[in-house]
Amino acid sequence: MKYQNNRLQQLRGFYYSAKTMSISRAAEKLSLSQPAVSLQIQALERELDTSLFERRGPKIRLTPDGEILLDLARSLVEGADRLEDDFAARKDGLDRGMLMIAAGGSTLQYILPPYVKAFLEQHSQVDLQLHNVTGKRGLALLRAGEVDFAVGPMLDAPPDILFRPLMSHEPVLITARDHPLAGRKRISLKDVAKYPLILPPRDQSTNRVVALVFAEHSLQHNVKLEIGGYDVIKTYVRLGLGVSIVMSHCLTKDDKLHTASLKRWFPKRTYGLVFLKGRKLSRTAQSFVEMAAAQAARKRIDRKK
Repeated sequence: MKYQNNRLQQLRGFYYSAKTMSISRAAEKLSLSQPAVSLQIQALERELDTSLFERRGPKIRLTPDGEILLDLARSLVEGADRLEDDFAARKDGLDRGMLMIAAGGSTLQYILPPYVKAFLEQHSQVDLQLHNVTGKRGLALLRAGEVDFAVGPMLDAPPDILFRPLMSHEPVLITARDHPLAGRKRISLKDVAKYPLILPPRDQSTNRVVALVFAEHSLQHNVKLEIGGYDVIKTYVRLGLGVSIVMSHCLTKDDKLHTASLKRWFPKRTYGLVFLKGRKLSRTAQSFVEMAAAQAARKRIDRKK
């Protein structure tokens, strides 16, 4: 049987080099020297009779065979690295363990709280890390194995990503209560285009969707302010500095804003759980996923009643 005692260590050196696209960063992660990690990769290449990386100076890139090995090695390495947490969770009935979730600011503030509360009430000794990141950064953390899964909206799932919807929310126009549009019974998209907009930064999905919808209707729009965070946006809208288009989940009865539905022009936004295909969830993560799916299903049923 051609099995080496240090095979797992070799795979870890290869895996973290592939994730970071850097042998030196993999060495830092593994607390090894760079030559030691290079030797691990070279040993794998000899045993498998292939080249795993294309080397161009200090930069490396996976070969097609390297991509195949990365797919095979992912579950082995990640499973071994979280063995202690998984063992503790199973041994103590999920009373211990670690759960890491990536999500954007609005998701953390408006979507996740009831799910987190329900989970921690049942598993109070689980250590939970919530990473406040953009969608792109969340996918990067997911692919790097630094979070168990992500939560948020997704317009188009990449080939390596699995999206499990939880809920949908409608787009809403918000204005100050004394704004000219606040007195209108019917508001058209052309009406909205006449006023300056306050939106999240352009690298976020809301900004991109707004631009796409106005372009589809051959309308010019003016983004006066770009600000991160729905609460901050609502503050500047109340000041009368512009209008905004937000999702209904971020609105409360205490906002003191005028609202109008825009579902005729803008699509609903679906929020859900985001996974990396082929990665097995820890028992702790699987428990959260099952609880969130059941709770979201109950909410949908309650809304239909």
